[in-house]
Amino acid sequence: MSVPEATTDYPPCPVTGEPATALIQIVSCEFLARLWEIEFSVDARPSFGGATHLSLWRSRTGMMFFSPAPVGDADFYKAFYKTLGPKLLPSESRPRAEFQLAANHIAAGARVLDVGCGFGGFRPFVAHADYLGLDPHFSGEATDWSLSESLGAHLIKNAGAYDAVCAFQVLEHVARPADLFAEMTAATKPGGLVIVGVPHVPSAMTRIPNFLLNAPPHHLTWWSEDALRALAARNGLAVETIQPVAWSEMDSFVYWIERCSPVRCREIYFKHAWSWHAAALTGLVLGYVANKLLGPPRETRDEGAGLLLAARKPQAR
Repeated sequence: MSVPEATTDYPPCPVTGEPATALIQIVSCEFLARLWEIEFSVDARPSFGGATHLSLWRSRTGMMFFSPAPVGDADFYKAFYKTLGPKLLPSESRPRAEFQLAANHIAAGARVLDVGCGFGGFRPFVAHADYLGLDPHFSGEATDWSLSESLGAHLIKNAGAYDAVCAFQVLEHVARPADLFAEMTAATKPGGLVIVGVPHVPSAMTRIPNFLLNAPPHHLTWWSEDALRALAARNGLAVETIQPVAWSEMDSFVYWIERCSPVRCREIYFKHAWSWHAAALTGLVLGYVANKLLGPPRETRDEGAGLLLAARKPQAR
């Protein structure tokens, strides 16, 4: 679908609140829904809430975001993770590389809150700390290390209780990431750390044609270093580091799909064209073989698998 020559309705950036600076493309919800159906046996239509098209925008920070921002509902994720299978999700045996980067910031005995903890893949990396995971979607079964509740509900009795509050690959799934980050800051002690890992742009993930794992209603925002800095500043936090995350066994498949795809996206990311569908299939098949044979790349010149922010809350005065 072609991009309109002009538009007067520029939505606010979900981090800064400033109007977007550029409209990148308009995507049909029905087109995305059909792809979700074909590739993952998931019905995404209810999550789109009656919207017929989504617009992809760029903000002043370089962040890219969809408007409207349709969040995947419970049925969408139940079906999605059933198709994906637990073996393809972060775990102790298949950790994200960002887990070790984050653990390097956490002192022995620190109280750590992991927001959107999933199956607790970060937990083994902070065995030296007092860990608690929050996730209403994954942690329904009783454990001694997790609670099935939202951060907002948890804050009622636990504001300012943690030395480090972390969220790995969570902010891109929510319609209002700045609000979630503000809640994370509220849960952090004065002098404590807020740590987040996010997918970024440009990256291998954004160059793969019609790549659904980076599309609504799954991913709603694509991040930049400037967007992370703006998010920290908005909450009065001092950035300690923003690091690129290396590829790992958890995500190197994405690296190889991009490397093997004959089409690499630049300013258009979703397109109903047989050449694009063929390129995506080629990248998937050859990428699978390359990943099996070669595994995570040891050295690359690309942007890595994501960005990790560690920002410190000021000491109380």
